[in-house]
Amino acid sequence: MVDEYVDKLRYYCSVEDVQVRPNPRNARDQKAQVDAEDEAVMNLIRSDDWVVMLDERGQDIGSEQMAELVGDAGNTGASRLSFLIGGPYGHGRKMRERANLSIKLSSLVLNHQIALLVLMEQLYRSWTILKGQKYHH
Repeated sequence: MVDEYVDKLRYYCSVEDVQVRPNPRNARDQKAQVDAEDEAVMNLIRSDDWVVMLDERGQDIGSEQMAELVGDAGNTGASRLSFLIGGPYGHGRKMRERANLSIKLSSLVLNHQIALLVLMEQLYRSWTILKGQKYHH
């Protein structure tokens, strides 16, 4: 289903689904896992990216607000809009400091695969809202 939404999104924008290997250093300690994932993600983020961190403690927004976020991304001066989904133990310190915005997709905790699917659907919904197309209601 993620691939289906990626294909739909390509009609509106360039889309890239980049995934970081969980626990890239095979650490047993949770903090070490988060730090290694944090470092791997930071190596992918450009200095001029607008970074939206998906986090259970982030700002609660609706679909219309998500559409505004996507629509306003061009006004930030950023070259890319990057959404970050954390691993099993969440985001690391560097990522939290780097993020321009933190939002939550749900009050429920979602595993990263489900969060990715929800994010892709909401991005597609956002574009249809921005273009006045009949997907959102």
